[in-house]
Amino acid sequence: MRPALAAVTVIAGLGGLAATGAGLLRTPHDAGTPRRELLPRWAAAMRGPTPAAHRSRRRVAGAVAAGLVVWLVTGWTLAVAVVPAAAWGLPVLLQTTSTKADIARLEAMSDWAQNLATVLGVGVGIEQALAGSLDTAPEPIRPEVARLVARLRARWDTATALRAFADDLDDATGDLLAAALVLGAHRRGDQLSSVLDGLATAVRDDVRVRRTVDAEQARGRTTARLVTVISAGGLGLMLLTPYADPYRAGTGQLILVALLACYVGCLVWMRRITATPRQPRILVAGGGRS
Repeated sequence: MRPALAAVTVIAGLGGLAATGAGLLRTPHDAGTPRRELLPRWAAAMRGPTPAAHRSRRRVAGAVAAGLVVWLVTGWTLAVAVVPAAAWGLPVLLQTTSTKADIARLEAMSDWAQNLATVLGVGVGIEQALAGSLDTAPEPIRPEVARLVARLRARWDTATALRAFADDLDDATGDLLAAALVLGAHRRGDQLSSVLDGLATAVRDDVRVRRTVDAEQARGRTTARLVTVISAGGLGLMLLTPYADPYRAGTGQLILVALLACYVGCLVWMRRITATPRQPRILVAGGGRS
């Protein structure tokens, strides 16, 4: 019962400190302003500014409660810190990487370049082709294309607007497309259509290779998730048995935390080696209006 008694004492002490702080910081109540109760304020704080923040705060709050329960049941004091840390960190380490979003953006750039090549091939000017491309721009890059068209309609210089477009995309492939369009805007020749067509083909090949690599890497990430879930379940069951008695002492708890830290280090290492390296850009960021 000593862990339970300690937990109750800690919770009561924290509650007392919170109540004391609220009393010291209380401001005089103005009868003309509506009174905000504690529960609505707590609910508003838990909601967060976005749905993702709301889910994250609810998950961490539930993990803190689960850590207290694990402490009461198993006597493992560090569970109060380890369980919330695991609830916050493991989804980040085990989540699907942003590779799929990057591949979708590359495919969108390829489709957009192909459409531009088709329009430019029939003799349409580059400014008119760019303005008309907004109607068929793929969703992953539609905001960037919309800003490009808005700049052109605001009488920006075409090359400057394209450099700003490359900054918006912030991608090496986007730099290649923007550089080709900048050269086409300067030379006003009839070769831009074939250049964009070749770039679109090269980007499609790159997308195909990246999808194959991502499918291979997904197997390792799935295995890591399964191993983590099984290990966490086994650890939780072990803490309920007498085999975990050595880990309830101070030294044993430190050893267990060191072992868990090594496992987390392996997850971090695995995530790094499966991450696709970012290609360096070729256009300098920060092109302004002339």
